[in-house]
Amino acid sequence: MSSNSVLHVSITQSSQQANEENDEKSVEENVIFLHGFLSSSSLWTETVFQNITNYSNQVTNCNVNYKLFGVDLLGFGRSPKPRDCFYTIKDHLEMIEKSIIIPYQLDSFHLVAHSMGCNIALALAAKHSKSVKSITLVAPPIFPSKFGAKRVLEELAKRELWPPLLFGSAVMSWYEHIGRTICLLVCRFHRTWEKLLKLLLKKKSLHFMILDLARHTHHSAWHSMHNVLCGGNKLMEKYLRVLSEAKVKICVIHGDKDKIAPVECTYNIKRMAPNAEINIIRGANHNTIILGRENDFTTNLQLTWASSSLHHDDDE
Repeated sequence: MSSNSVLHVSITQSSQQANEENDEKSVEENVIFLHGFLSSSSLWTETVFQNITNYSNQVTNCNVNYKLFGVDLLGFGRSPKPRDCFYTIKDHLEMIEKSIIIPYQLDSFHLVAHSMGCNIALALAAKHSKSVKSITLVAPPIFPSKFGAKRVLEELAKRELWPPLLFGSAVMSWYEHIGRTICLLVCRFHRTWEKLLKLLLKKKSLHFMILDLARHTHHSAWHSMHNVLCGGNKLMEKYLRVLSEAKVKICVIHGDKDKIAPVECTYNIKRMAPNAEINIIRGANHNTIILGRENDFTTNLQLTWASSSLHHDDDE
């Protein structure tokens, strides 16, 4: 992997118009968003980023502007996909630090993560526990630490046809040669397939989730599944313990209809970190925990950031 390689990062800053219309002082909150398996930062730029609003803190009498960082994780989306990399948690952390935390000099930030991104976010938060104000885990695939990598793989990549993400995970994880062939035909020539789909469906654009499914390589997906989700699971309890001791605000949001990462995963986190706040959304699955309820989801995030910032300021 080239030493000059950096991740693709989408940056959005909430409007400062509100501050210009009054004399209130302004503070800036940094938020890093991590996506899940076979996804990209589009999950956030197409949802939360479009619904974020400035927050006026009545206690401190100041406006809060948000600087949002949507990351394409290493091996996914528009980020580099090196072949000489095993896509371990350490590899993902180093690239996030190199692409965001160091160049933007972030000494204080919130974390929001979905699915596989939760595993990486917990590792990042534990490493930077003095800088993280809050961490929000959405549909986290966290299993008991006593589960071995094979047991976690059996839970996450069940050999089932539905939903599509579960089927795709099973093919990529259990049937390596089939998965490699699919990636060769679909992922390498994804632009051609996208054009064909647009013609067949008579649409000018495709849903971002369809596009994201082909923006990886077999190597990046296979190793991320085995080294982050499965092999990295045994480290999650240690990371949660570090965050609990550092009094970092931990929020977990999960749908009770999630077939990819069952809702029991959230209860596992609650047992590991009793201080974690959990929010179970009735009728939501692995994707509709965000999609279709963007406004409510974003409002919930902003309330979390506001409360954690007040707590953080009190501690200081």
